Amino acid sequence: MLEIQKKLSNVFYSVLSLPATAMGFALSIQIAALSWLMRTKYNLDLHEIGFVWAAGPLAGIIGQPIIGLISDNVWFWGGRRRPFILIGGSLAALMLFALPNIDVISNFLGLDNIIIVAVCVALTLDLAINISFNPTRSIIADVTPDGVPRTKGYTWMQTISGSFGVLAYAIGAIFGNYFLIYFGVFLVLAFSIIPMLFITETRELKTAQVDLEGDSSTKTDWNQYLKLLFAHSFSWIGVQTMFVYMIGYVEQKITTDSEQIGITLSISFLVLNAVGALLPALVLEPVTEKIGRVKTHIIAVGIMSLGYLGIVFFGSTSFLVWLFMAVCGIGWAAIVSLPFAIMSEKVNKNRMGLFMGIFNLSVVLPQLFASLVLGTFIQNSSDKNIIFIISFATLLISALLWFMVKDTTTSKLKSKTIPAGH
Repeated sequence: MLEIQKKLSNVFYSVLSLPATAMGFALSIQIAALSWLMRTKYNLDLHEIGFVWAAGPLAGIIGQPIIGLISDNVWFWGGRRRPFILIGGSLAALMLFALPNIDVISNFLGLDNIIIVAVCVALTLDLAINISFNPTRSIIADVTPDGVPRTKGYTWMQTISGSFGVLAYAIGAIFGNYFLIYFGVFLVLAFSIIPMLFITETRELKTAQVDLEGDSSTKTDWNQYLKLLFAHSFSWIGVQTMFVYMIGYVEQKITTDSEQIGITLSISFLVLNAVGALLPALVLEPVTEKIGRVKTHIIAVGIMSLGYLGIVFFGSTSFLVWLFMAVCGIGWAAIVSLPFAIMSEKVNKNRMGLFMGIFNLSVVLPQLFASLVLGTFIQNSSDKNIIFIISFATLLISALLWFMVKDTTTSKLKSKTIPAGH
């Protein structure tokens, strides 16, 4: 084990964040380019784009719990999470390369229906991301102690991952989505493989037995865990609705030029992720130490819902949309960081991969709902404001549901934990 890992130095937290960053970058490319490619290059309708996006959540339902369970109980290539990060990262890079070549693949296979190939590529890409995302998040819990260091691990993960997400959208806005995709092929491959040379996993996960309201690190508070999943799921209905269908809003309210649509979307997601990258380590982590993780999350998600409402009433220009997307970034920063830290202290640490996989259902089931159910509804709606009305309502519901989740962050927990494996 390297000294940076023993001391839990900032360098180690940075290295530890890179595998998740690789998967986040791949996901950013998918968000920035998939709907744009399907609409402008392959001329698919909004509901057909929804079908393509549904492939990912389907992969997540199957992939994350299974991979999580397996990674909890196997050991090869020097780790329990390492093999799946290496395999998933390599496969994700390959599918990114295939993304702009769907028509070439379709012609090579002699298929007339582009949707079939698009779904297969999207499914494989998202399955690869899901193969890796669970282990990249679980390994953070494996090698960091409970309390502040665990929160730091996940907030650093989001700060670094979000910063590269900003880079992804900046590249797309400046150099175009095709350059972004091919650049991502190399970055995803490097960030999946190189960090694994510097992170040491232990065969036994030795967690401290902390008596906290009758619970401990080897027990699961199912009541709180399920409430957390329910609250988190409504956030992702709103987020996924924005990611998949915002192109319809931009077409109707702002511009019909395909290049300008791509730029407007890229800058929108750039702004969202810029705020989402800066806030976790710089703002959210200090705030959680004062008022707790759950209260911080509720406030952030509530602000995001108001950002969506602002777009409904005032999003008539690209600039105004970008302004309110910055407001939404406050909630985005919380959604992709704090729930992982909150969840990790309510479950059996020795089954973190499994519970992280189950936790992912609160992401992929809402994604499926948005892709399969809301697509036709939004396509048939004459006013595409409905996209952000749905996002506003679901984020507000999520914020209210989070009041049911107890915050277990205490000074006692901070002082009586030891790093996993020590």
